[in-house]
Amino acid sequence: MLLTKKAGSAISHSNRLSRNAAAFLGNTIDRRSFLKRSGIGLGVGAAISQLPFSMLNKVRAAAPQAAGKVEVKRTVCTHCSVGCAIDAVVENGVWVRQEPVFDSPINLGAHCAKGASIREHGMTHDSHRLKSPMKLVGGKWQKISWDDALNEISDKLLAIRKESGPDATFWIGSSKHNNEQSYLLRKFVSFFGTNNMDHQARICHSTTVAGVANTWGYGAMTNSYNDTMSSKCILFFGSNAAEAHPVSMMHTLHAKETGAKIIVVDPRFTRTAAKADKYYRIRPGTDVAFLNGLLYHIFKNGWEDKGYIKARVYGMDKVREEAARWTPEKCEEVTGMKEAEVRDVAESLAKNKPSTIVWAMGQTQHTNGNAIVRASCIVQLALGNIGVSGGGANIYRGHDNVQGATDIGPNPDSLPGYYGVSTGAWKHFAAVWKVDYEWIKGRFASQEMMEKPGITVSRWIDAVLEKNEHLDQDSNVRAVIYWGHAPNSQNRGKEMLEAMKKLDLLVVIDPYPSATAAMAALMRQDGVYLLPAATQLETDGSATASNRSLQWRERVVEPMFESRTDHMIMYQFAQKFGYANELVAGIKLRKGKGGMDEPDIEDTLREVNRGMWTVGYTGQSPERLQAHMRNMHVFDVKTLRAKGGKDAKTGYVLDGDYYGLPWPCYGTPSLKHPGTPNLYDTSKNIMEGGGNFRANFGVERDGVNLLAEDGSHSLGADITTGYPEFDHVLLKKLGWWAELTEDEKLAADGKNWKTDLSGGIQRIVMKNHGCHPWGNAKARAVVWNFPDPVPLHREPLYSPRPDLIDKYPTHDDQKTRWRMPVLFKTVQQANKNAVQQYPLILTTGRLVEYEGGGDETRSNPWLAELQQEAFVEINPKDANDHGVRHDEYVWLETPSKARLKVKTQVTERVGPGTVFMPFHFAGWMEGKDLLKYYPEGAAPYVRGEAVNTAMTYGYDIVTMMQETKVTLCQIAKA
Repeated sequence: MLLTKKAGSAISHSNRLSRNAAAFLGNTIDRRSFLKRSGIGLGVGAAISQLPFSMLNKVRAAAPQAAGKVEVKRTVCTHCSVGCAIDAVVENGVWVRQEPVFDSPINLGAHCAKGASIREHGMTHDSHRLKSPMKLVGGKWQKISWDDALNEISDKLLAIRKESGPDATFWIGSSKHNNEQSYLLRKFVSFFGTNNMDHQARICHSTTVAGVANTWGYGAMTNSYNDTMSSKCILFFGSNAAEAHPVSMMHTLHAKETGAKIIVVDPRFTRTAAKADKYYRIRPGTDVAFLNGLLYHIFKNGWEDKGYIKARVYGMDKVREEAARWTPEKCEEVTGMKEAEVRDVAESLAKNKPSTIVWAMGQTQHTNGNAIVRASCIVQLALGNIGVSGGGANIYRGHDNVQGATDIGPNPDSLPGYYGVSTGAWKHFAAVWKVDYEWIKGRFASQEMMEKPGITVSRWIDAVLEKNEHLDQDSNVRAVIYWGHAPNSQNRGKEMLEAMKKLDLLVVIDPYPSATAAMAALMRQDGVYLLPAATQLETDGSATASNRSLQWRERVVEPMFESRTDHMIMYQFAQKFGYANELVAGIKLRKGKGGMDEPDIEDTLREVNRGMWTVGYTGQSPERLQAHMRNMHVFDVKTLRAKGGKDAKTGYVLDGDYYGLPWPCYGTPSLKHPGTPNLYDTSKNIMEGGGNFRANFGVERDGVNLLAEDGSHSLGADITTGYPEFDHVLLKKLGWWAELTEDEKLAADGKNWKTDLSGGIQRIVMKNHGCHPWGNAKARAVVWNFPDPVPLHREPLYSPRPDLIDKYPTHDDQKTRWRMPVLFKTVQQANKNAVQQYPLILTTGRLVEYEGGGDETRSNPWLAELQQEAFVEINPKDANDHGVRHDEYVWLETPSKARLKVKTQVTERVGPGTVFMPFHFAGWMEGKDLLKYYPEGAAPYVRGEAVNTAMTYGYDIVTMMQETKVTLCQIAKA
């Protein structure tokens, strides 16, 4: 389906360039001036003028009396985690134009296809969004009022809670909620009385968070997209940034222009590989073997940083023993990579320092994902690349706020800020929330359930279908609330249909609930409700980019159609549940759409600032973030540091701030921290953005020191050796207690740096003594609390190599993990010879045109025209062997017995024996178009088979990350 009429209409706008647009857009250069200054000739400029108008021009300069009210709203793209800034031009309340922000130090005036077309995401009358509340009646969607929807859903949820307990519900939040909404949702579900909540990070980067945090303190990207410009060698291993994070490639290519070597190791020749100096192919699921192969060459040749390891790393000797087993012959047997290839990568990283490793879901979505990311961390520790500009572990996140939602949102095993769910953590947040701890405890089935991690989003299917006696909670899950999450992004799609069918209640709150709605209507006649949520372009709030920088979005337009903001919906449900006053006990209300009350977003962030010491969300006040957004031009595009200047609106002095105040950023009235551009950097003072590894694992183990050695400390620190985390006891021992005010002493007594709400302990330690309140320790190359303390290669559950399964078996089955059993060896052994029937490896990934589950972007006419159907990439040899040709329909079947009908792309991008499918599609189910099951007008332009319908069982043992990067399949001509 070609969308020429729509595209033609867009082109007709593209000639209306504005000479006076700069008056509306401040210092942002307009497109015409940019073209003239760039020396582009008339012919090229004319050609460019035919591109879609949202990529090029600004509001038309018209007489003030004709133009009406014109405003420019600065927002941030709602797709990937790069954080591209957008200036949206709004005329009389209608969004009419947009520009990428040239002053942004992150996107430098660039957009990818998704960002360039973002105005088309639901902002027009013919949008494919859900426009009003609906419910399923007799298998048909019917419109209902908001009042009826809220009343009926609340009554059903309260009845389930009374009959089966609060844990009979499961709440799936969203990494597309802003920070404030993510934080409120954790609080909201806590007050319902359960930890059964989760969001997209579980199925994209939970293994990163667990693996990286357990290595050196916090599970996040250590450096930044911009900082890669200082790298001398960049290894993309598990990342296809050119498609998944396109604008980030500007910084990568700048590094290449200045001499950096770019290497890609991937099962598929990606668009990122096309820009690399070298590309090497690897068998899917053999990541740890490859990384141990790198370490083999690093240690054999003495390329490791011995001084760094001695001062700052624990357990590298155990890693060295494991790496020694991965000889070139063994590495090639498992990975398929030649000795020269592996050695070349190791030597390039070692001899071109600082060097960095970039990864995304290519590393994380495996049954041993935690081990893979830890092995990448260990390579960087061995080379001394952590805490160094141009080095680091650059972990590219997916959704626009998946980092922030992970940091402070609805996680089943932690309260905001990674505080856990222990008694002390709950009491800390009772104080932050200004709610009685005993009242919160009374909302749960018991204190035991209150302090037990909940079910993960990857396993909610089993929480519904599993026999009750196998679950570590009283009831099976009876109600699921999808609050901004795409079901087609999860594996085992056929079993999900059965779980949806069995539920008592399914509620979907989303601007685009389409895939969930269609799947539910396929299986059910009633018991499903759809509520239209506003997009992030219809509210304000902050979002945390992958580099840990926060940016503030202005509301571009009011919520369209009958949609309401997510935080308004939370408040209205809280009113029905009887705890609205508790939800906003410490937060002001404001008037939202239709004069209805909703929590004030700025005041919600201030509550976050009051209590979030662990991860360092105390310094990013709304006022500071808004000043950064207004003054992007003062920040250096490489270091992200402000060169100086005041905010004209408030007089705030920006000098020394790092753009977006990347966490940790600490703040109180007497403590102004600039943010931390690169984590664990001892070359800077703590008050200049420096730091060291967190002392989160004790002070010694088996008589071995876990704290940093003498002389290893942040610049200017008064303590020049390792030290534990600070609390009132340590402050008194050091004689620093007297430096607190009397009020601070009262608040801080009996507290540690994470729970002192006065900020006194933190101020004394950082500002007065240059130390880090989280201590100064060694990173752990050995994580003794994980099933594999040293990362081990384990064959995937569905392996193409039966001969290797016995040599590298998966984990033993687990009776209880995250409240339910998990199968490992049982599945692997039952499918040991599945390769005979399913001879091809199936892997998945992203496309530049679409994002996530794809409902939103496949409903965008401009993007839909670029990629009009689902497909499978297959090597020419395999295509010939299977009797299929390019652009033909085939059936793709996996051991799950699900069959997908997709078109072929015959290409050498994939090697023989491997096929690839993107995961953005939905709307077909085993060859059947589900169009008639969508609410009227809500079906995306592009529908196709969801690859995860067929992706097989498999979960990381630590986090329940799904294994969607490797399984087996067979292909036959349709």
